[in-house]
Formats: sequence, C-alpha cells, structure tokens
Amino acid sequence: MNHTFESLPFRPADILLPKDCEYSKWSVVACDQYTSQPEYWQRVAEHVGRAPSTLRLILPESCLEGPNVETDIMEINNTMSRYLREGRFVCHPDALFYVERILDNGKVRRGLMGMVDLEQYDYEPGAESLVRATEGTVLSRIPPRVAVRKNAPIELPHVMLLADDPDKTVIEPLADQTEDMTLLYDFDLMEGGGRLRGWELTQDQKEQVVQALAALADPAAFRARYHLKEDLPVLLFAVGDGNHSLATAKECYERQKRLTPPEHWDTLPARFALVELNNLHDTALEFEPIHRVVFGVEPQQLLAAMEAYYPGLIHGEGEGHALPYVWGEHQGTITVPNPKAQLPVGTLQRFLDDYLQNNPGRVDYIHGAQVARDLARRKDTIAFLLPAMGKEELFPTVIHDGVLPRKTFSMGRAQDKRFYLEARRIRD
Repeated sequence: MNHTFESLPFRPADILLPKDCEYSKWSVVACDQYTSQPEYWQRVAEHVGRAPSTLRLILPESCLEGPNVETDIMEINNTMSRYLREGRFVCHPDALFYVERILDNGKVRRGLMGMVDLEQYDYEPGAESLVRATEGTVLSRIPPRVAVRKNAPIELPHVMLLADDPDKTVIEPLADQTEDMTLLYDFDLMEGGGRLRGWELTQDQKEQVVQALAALADPAAFRARYHLKEDLPVLLFAVGDGNHSLATAKECYERQKRLTPPEHWDTLPARFALVELNNLHDTALEFEPIHRVVFGVEPQQLLAAMEAYYPGLIHGEGEGHALPYVWGEHQGTITVPNPKAQLPVGTLQRFLDDYLQNNPGRVDYIHGAQVARDLARRKDTIAFLLPAMGKEELFPTVIHDGVLPRKTFSMGRAQDKRFYLEARRIRD
C-alpha cells in the first residue's frame, strides 16, 4: 500500500481486470438499472451468450425478490470462485486507474478507480465522517444486498464518489498525461453505453493525486470553500451513485469486525470497497430531477393538509420553496415560506412522509416531467414537478442537512451509469 494515502479515505487498490475475454461482453450496466424492463436484461443475456461476463457475477435488482434468489446468489458466488480458479483475472497491485467514459452524446466523463476506506465512511444521517451518503438509506434495502455480498470472494463496483473540486485539481490534470500511463482497455459498451477506456497511473502521478486530495481535505480550505464560521468536520467525498451498495459493503465489514480481533481489522480486505471517484464539476455529469406522483389520494384534500402542515403556505409563487403541481386538468404552484430544508424536495418529502403515514395513498418517483403530467391525469392522482438540483447545492446540503431526501436527483440516464469491469478480492 502506498503510505502517502494513509491519512485519506481514498487510495490505490489491488485491482483485477479480466483477461482472455471480449470486454464488450464482459462489461454490463449497474444492477440497479432497468428494474421494470426485463426485456433489457434478456437482450443482454442473448448478446453475452456463453462468453465470460459480469452478467454472471451480479444479481439485477429486479431479481432480488425473485423465487430463486438464494439459488441465484449461490450460482454467482460459485462463478466468482470458478473465474478465480481458472485464472480469469490479472491483478494490478497498488494501482489507480484513470478512466474516460465517452457517453453516446459525445461528452467525456472522467474518473479515478481506487478504493475507499469504510472506516472513514458513514451513511447515518448527521454523520461527520470524511465520506458520507447523499440520500437517506432505506435500511430494508440492505439485507438482500448483504445476502449477495457476504460470501462473495470478489466485488465489482458501480459506486461513484463525488469530490467537490471546482478548480479541477485531482482528476482533470491526468487527461493530458495519458502518454506516460499504461493503456489498459479501450472498447465499446453494449446497449448505447458509449465507450470506455482506462489507463494505469505511474508512481509520480499517484503522488500528484494524493497531494491534490490532501489539499481538498485541508480543514481551513474546507471552511473557506463553504464559508463556514463554525469548525465543522470536513466532508471530502459524497456518494453520487450506489448509496445502498456502499452501505452494504459497510455492513459486511462491520459484521466481519465483530468476528475479528481489533488488532486485525486493518488487514481485513472487506475494510475497503472499490469505487470510481468523479469530480462534481465534470461537465459530463448532469443532475436530473426526480418528480413525485402520489396515487390513491384526493388532490384537494392533500393540498389542504399541506396548508395545515405548513402554516403561512402561499397559493402561487412567492419567497420560499415553490412546488408546482398538476392533477387532472388543474395545475398550480404552492410556496412554503421560510423553509427549514435546504431544497424544495426536502420540504415536499417531509410533508408527504407525514401525510402518507396517516392517510391512504402511495408515492412514486418519476423521471421526466411529461411522464409525471401524464400520470397525473389519472383519477385520485397528483404530481409535484420538482426543479433540477444545482450541482453546487449538493455538498452544502449534505454538510448542513445531513443527507438529501431519497430520490432527490439522478446522475444522468440509465445507459450512462457505471458498467462493471474492474473487480477486487474482498475475502482472503
């Protein structure tokens, strides 16, 4: 391990890459995508055929509640062990990879593959760790994911960490240094995923990265960056994608700690998780809103309840959090003045959680304003159309509010999510 990274939560890892296989069939999209589109995963299976693939090393989220889930998990673990026995992987020890994802719109998203120290990560609201969740963790979603990971010999990440690096000091300088690196892969991804290429950093470049990260983590620089008067703990990384996957890795590590003497915790492979680090200010990273559609309610009654919940609520636009709504042929805006939450979605979600706890109805989280509008034409349905969250709001909100409400934003479209490629051993 490179000791210059020891004070930081992100560091080089022993990264496994597949060998003697077709990368375009090996690499598939994150398991939490296309959960309502089984035809997508069927096309992937037909494309992969009998070739070695990460498709056989993951469990699509749509299968977590399936009747054969235990058998599926056992088969995944057996395939992982078989790939290891067959020498399917080549190990790049103590490595950082610089990666470029060319999206189908032509934009290039840049990242850095390494591992995060789970001792310096906490997903609980109000956490003060260097690495924090961005959205509230739904604890019921952790156990089925633990079932997949707890006996797995390797991990394949789709977690994306975000650094708030407006001066582009960590990742972007590497783009002009690829001639000094070793090219590892360069291939087209399936199903409109674009293209992926990656290089291994030199020792000098790793030193360059650690110096830039240390500067970002400096407490004085942190306070100045966010105009903080009080001495708040540094937030270095926020989880952009894969909040529940990283929380699962944390839970599996904590379970191993309970069975391991404390003096051996440092050597547990499960203490770390492989991740891709991205810059919040990467122009290819786009935040899209996630709207709320509430079914099985009387819209006028719900709006009246919101007025009682937020005294002083304004019908129309005003100073505060404006919340446009649509139901049937009706549309309008209500404004909550002097909101306690940082974002409009927080103001809305706080009310909806309370209302649906005491009244019939259910809420769904919808991408696309027109889709939300179309759903709101149904009887007993109302849609709230939320604004896109500015990327510059992410870190201040996590610093002040703890975590964002669940389903606050989406980082790009489904085909833009991380594709599995790299792996790492998490059991000796």
